[in-house]
Amino acid sequence: MCHDRFGKPSEADVQQVIPVPFPGRAPRVRAAGPYAIGSAAGLVLLSLAAQPAEAGCRDAPRAGVDWTNCFKQRLMLSYSDLSGAVLRGARLTGTDFTGTKLAGAKLAEAELSFTRFEGADLSGADLTKAAGGRTIFTRANLRNAHFESSEFGRSNFQQAQIAGANFSKAEVNRSIFEGADLTGADMSKAELARVILTNTKVGGVKFSYSNLARADLRGLDLNGVDLTGSYLYLTRVDGADLSQAKGLTQEQLDLACGTNETRLPAGLSRPQDWPCGEDVEQNG
Repeated sequence: MCHDRFGKPSEADVQQVIPVPFPGRAPRVRAAGPYAIGSAAGLVLLSLAAQPAEAGCRDAPRAGVDWTNCFKQRLMLSYSDLSGAVLRGARLTGTDFTGTKLAGAKLAEAELSFTRFEGADLSGADLTKAAGGRTIFTRANLRNAHFESSEFGRSNFQQAQIAGANFSKAEVNRSIFEGADLTGADMSKAELARVILTNTKVGGVKFSYSNLARADLRGLDLNGVDLTGSYLYLTRVDGADLSQAKGLTQEQLDLACGTNETRLPAGLSRPQDWPCGEDVEQNG
């Protein structure tokens, strides 16, 4: 123990926690000094800062909710309002969003296999690098949504509103777009093998450098569609109007399957092996 010049204990020693034993009595504990209290508080704050953030995973569904990286599988969230919700990296497998408002929602890198978005509003939503299989987007509003580098093989986009959406580098092989409106959508460099596009509006769609092998484009008006560098192996263009398609070459046309009713751009000729035989493998 330190003493001052008068032989008394210093103030620092008086403020220390010192057990004072007495026979038959509990030890007395003197109050800790301000420095000890401050150090303890600092340790508590450091401990709390080290805890992983849960991004409100227990929050109820509402507009703007933050469920980043949360596990929300097989929930019934139909007709909820999740406008602007942050669902990045969330696990949403099998969850039902039928009729739900998700305009502007952030679903980048979310897991969406077997998830239902039937009739949902996903306009302007971000699904970049989201992954799903057999996901249902039937009659959904996907206008100006972002699907870049996403994976939605064998999914259903029937009668969906997809005008202005971006599917660049997306993988949607064997998906169904029948009756959808794809006007002005970007499908460049996308994997579109065996997709069904019958009765679909495709005005101004960019299919440049995409894989359309065995896709079904029968009867479509493809005027203004960009087919530059797209792979058309056994692509069905029976009765389609290709007369004003952009970037189409004879080499591409020779790989495709059409009929005498298929209209071609000036300077291109109908391949001798048209019409092709029926493709026996089904889309399902």
